[in-house]
Amino acid sequence: MISEATRGNQRGGLLGRPVKLILYDDKSREELVRSFYEKLITEDKVDLLFSPYSTTLTLVASEISERHHFVMLASGASGESIWERDYRYVFGVYAPAGRYFIGFLDLIARHGLETVAILHENTSFNVHAATGAQEWGRRFGLKIPFIKGYEPGDKALPELLKRVKEVAPDGLVLCAYPADCFELLRLMKASNYKPKALGFTIAPALPDFYERGGKMAEAVFGPSQWEPDERIPYPGTKSFIRDFTAFSKRLPSYHAGSAYATCQILERAINHCQSLNHDRIRDFIMALDTITVIGRFKVDHRGKQIGHNPIIIQWQDGKKEIVYPTRMQTALPRF
Repeated sequence: MISEATRGNQRGGLLGRPVKLILYDDKSREELVRSFYEKLITEDKVDLLFSPYSTTLTLVASEISERHHFVMLASGASGESIWERDYRYVFGVYAPAGRYFIGFLDLIARHGLETVAILHENTSFNVHAATGAQEWGRRFGLKIPFIKGYEPGDKALPELLKRVKEVAPDGLVLCAYPADCFELLRLMKASNYKPKALGFTIAPALPDFYERGGKMAEAVFGPSQWEPDERIPYPGTKSFIRDFTAFSKRLPSYHAGSAYATCQILERAINHCQSLNHDRIRDFIMALDTITVIGRFKVDHRGKQIGHNPIIIQWQDGKKEIVYPTRMQTALPRF
């Protein structure tokens, strides 16, 4: 977002005014999110808001923004509970969690695998991701012999892995945040077990996944909202990758891509409305159907994203490859 603000100021800012970013570190704590967003609106008198990261924190932040009638684009959250509250000012940028594993399940069904087990942390995002995986697995004709949730921090993975091994599924999906994904890889290595197809939320999309996961990271699949590959056919992708890399000395992640896309959408809304009035901005975004650097943006009447779909990546020979959809493939999937 910083580089996009800089570029926007080079173009004259918004409505002839320079853009200034105010950043607070919420330390992933709900109470800090609540106080910071209240401060941004009532004390800092900001014109616009960006969302925090994660469904849990975005649920909290959007309570504040909704009460003040501030538009919020959720650029780091996809848990569907965000859009089940009849809010009018919060919009999704990511594909919803329930659609995360469509490509993975499609691939394994096409390659003759028949059964998939699902584990999930009992947090909003991960429950929605697991429920979606179960639904789509059945649509693709896959059997789901085992699905089980566990509470955050309860150290349930060793026992759950034991039960998965007893079921012996062809594929396994773990819907959890990165720490648990790496812990499951460690447990699998210790027990000399790995299913034919293994998919995680979030962790495989991280650039250091292979470095942290070691050889156990080989062939692991995961959903990604976007990847920094110039073959992805969205307007501005090539220049965004080049500019971001020059600015930060690293390739952008899909988190960076979604933050940039959020800036694109807000800039377009404000320039069209020629106003910072949030009701007018909200109405424009509600009707918008456009392409950003990470893909299509279109929301339904609740503000839930319906235009964007995740891609599926797989780590092969220490490198992250795009394996789904076919038109974006950088490599064929391996099982």
